[in-house]
Amino acid sequence: MPPVKKIVTWLLVIFMLYAIFTSPGDAANIAGSAWDVVANGVTNVGSFFDSLIARG
Repeated sequence: MPPVKKIVTWLLVIFMLYAIFTSPGDAANIAGSAWDVVANGVTNVGSFFDSLIARG
């Protein structure tokens, strides 16, 4: 059986490079949106734990 994880990873890398080279503006917008989602998630988790500590 071929290493499926390695094949999928290479396909994903190739697709990302293709997306960046064909439309760099759209790729940058997607990356910025993904970063915003991650940053907001971390902020919300921090706020959740801060509120738990404040109630104790």
